[in-house]
Amino acid sequence: MYILKRDFYLEKIKPLINKDIIKVLTGIRRSGKSIILKLIIEELKNNGIKENNIVYMNFDSPQFQKINTMEKLNEYIIKIFENKQDKVYLFFDEIQNVTGWQRSVNGFMLEYNCDIYITGSNSKLLSGELSTYLTGRYMEIPIYPFSFKEILQYYQINNQSINEWEIFNEYVSFGGFPILFTLNKDYKLDYLEDLYNSILLKDVVTKYNIKNPKVLNKLIHYISLNIGHTFSGNSISKYLKNEGISISPNTLYNYLNYCENACLIHKVKREDIISKKVLKTNEKYYLTDHGFRQALCLCNNQDLGQVFENIIYIEMLRRGYKVTIGKTQNKEIDFICKKHGEKIYIQVAYMLTDKKTQEREFNELLKIEDNYPKIVISADQFDFSQKGIKHYNIIDFLKQ
Repeated sequence: MYILKRDFYLEKIKPLINKDIIKVLTGIRRSGKSIILKLIIEELKNNGIKENNIVYMNFDSPQFQKINTMEKLNEYIIKIFENKQDKVYLFFDEIQNVTGWQRSVNGFMLEYNCDIYITGSNSKLLSGELSTYLTGRYMEIPIYPFSFKEILQYYQINNQSINEWEIFNEYVSFGGFPILFTLNKDYKLDYLEDLYNSILLKDVVTKYNIKNPKVLNKLIHYISLNIGHTFSGNSISKYLKNEGISISPNTLYNYLNYCENACLIHKVKREDIISKKVLKTNEKYYLTDHGFRQALCLCNNQDLGQVFENIIYIEMLRRGYKVTIGKTQNKEIDFICKKHGEKIYIQVAYMLTDKKTQEREFNELLKIEDNYPKIVISADQFDFSQKGIKHYNIIDFLKQ
C-alpha cells in the first residue's frame, strides 16, 4: 500500500524549506498533518540532510507527553543544540499540547540555526496574546482531509480499478479522512463515530471543561441537519428546548466557538453583494468533513443537496479562497469565493432536472452585474450552461 504524497500541500511547503519562516500546518485531527511532516522529512533526507540534524517530536505520543510546558521544551531543545554546528530541522507535531509554545519557538528562531515546522489541531493556534511573538515569522498552511481528486490519485497509485461515480458515492457517504481508504467498508462508519467522539471529548469537552456533553452533541447534530441554512441563536434554542434542553444564547455561541477551534465546524458569514459589507447575523455553518453527518446517523445519500454544498465549500477553502455567502435583495448566492483579486460566484444543487430548479439556480447569478465568473455545480451530466454562466458536473469540477 503506497502513501499518497499529497503533492498539493508539499508543493506549497517546498519553496519555504530553509526560509527564515515557521511553517505552521493546522487542521482537524487525522486529516494527515503528521504524514505531511514525515513527507517533508523524507524530502530533506533525499536532499542530503543527515538524520541526526532532524528532530521530530509528537506531543500526543507517550515519548513526549511529559514535555507540556515551554520550560520543558526549552530544556530538551537546548540540549540538542549544545554540540550542533549544522542547521537543525525541528518538527513539532500537535504543538498546542505545550503551554507557551509560541515563546519557545520564537526563541529557537532567534537563537539557533534551525528550520521549524509545526502542526496543531486548533484553528486558533496562532490567535491570542502569545501569537504576537510570531508576528511576521510564520506562514499558516491549512490541511484538510482528502479531496475527491486526491482520493482518485490514491486509487490510481495503488493500482486499484476506478469507477469515478462509485468512488464519488462512497466519498459522499463517508468523507475524506485518509485512514478510511485502508479500511473495509464495514468499519468506516465505526471509525468516523470514534473519531468524532474523540475530537469532541479531547478538543472540546475536556479542554473547555464542559459539564454536559449531551448539549454539545445535540448542537453539532442540529448544524449537520441544517447545512446550507442560515443560523440564529433563537432557532437552535427552540430546537434544543423541544429536545428538553435549556441553554443560554451566550453558552450556545461559546460552544460553537469551541467547535470551530477544534476544526470541527466552519462559520461562514454573509456578504451583501451590492454594498460588499459583511453582515453580522444569520451566518451558516459547515462541517470540516461531511462524513461526520453519517456518523451522526444522518444519511448523506438522502440529503445530497446539503452534502454537495458542504463538499464545495471545503473544496474552495482547500483551493485557497476566502468564502462568504452572497446576499441579494431577497435571495442568496451559495458562495462568493475570493483569492488574489479574483472572484467566483457559485451556486450548488443536487440536480437541475426541472425548469423551476434551473431558474432558481441561474437567475440570481444573472442579476449580478459584474464580469467575474459565475458557475452552477450539480450532479447532472448534461451541460446546462447559459448566458455566460458555466455549468459543471460536480465530479468534473472536483477533478480540476
